[in-house]
Amino acid sequence: MLNDLNVKVFADGADLDGILALAENPRISGFTTNPTLMWKAGLTDYEDFAQRLLESITIHPISFEVFGDDADEMRRQARLIASWGPNVYVKIPVTTTSGESMAPLVRELSEDGVQVNVTAVFTTAQVELITAAVKDGAPSYISVFAGRIADAGVEPVPIMAKAVDIMVDAPRAELIWASPREILNVAQADRVGCHVITLTNELIAKLDSLGKDLDQFSLETVQMFHRDAAAAGFTL
Repeated sequence: MLNDLNVKVFADGADLDGILALAENPRISGFTTNPTLMWKAGLTDYEDFAQRLLESITIHPISFEVFGDDADEMRRQARLIASWGPNVYVKIPVTTTSGESMAPLVRELSEDGVQVNVTAVFTTAQVELITAAVKDGAPSYISVFAGRIADAGVEPVPIMAKAVDIMVDAPRAELIWASPREILNVAQADRVGCHVITLTNELIAKLDSLGKDLDQFSLETVQMFHRDAAAAGFTL
């Protein structure tokens, strides 16, 4: 089933060795990371980490995020990050921490040739605003956090489907289904015509389950429970 999908899989993480290993995986079409993932991985030198990745990842698109909180600092960081390589996309948050829209900056950067990945998008109104900002610019991504939308108890599929329709006005932009929670999201993203889905290493490891016969899956699960109980040496 995986080979029949149109949605592309991007690996999301900040483990240097893990990312480099996935660069050889034909299932992986690109990479994303962010400051939170890098901090959790214990990284302290942002540019060194990026340059080490870019020594090996020269064709796949890879996104690195700015961490400024005003337009001037984001602009400075974005232009620096964009200079690291032709396959680099600069992640710009949809707003500042105070809620100020970054659509004007996104438009400026995109129309100036910077490949942007607008992140932390949650609503179709935000998708409309950012689509208008990138429609005449460089290739770009709009990352809608479908997993976090679901965490709020809101069904993300209609939002993602509407986003696909909105983004027809920006043919050089692609929609990313961000923060997925399960492999079902891969199938959902494909069905609505989403261009990309980001997956963590944990979810990438589960891709082989996609389309599996449920009777066979049931049997394998029973066998796993039996094997693990035996390995634990449980007795009654």
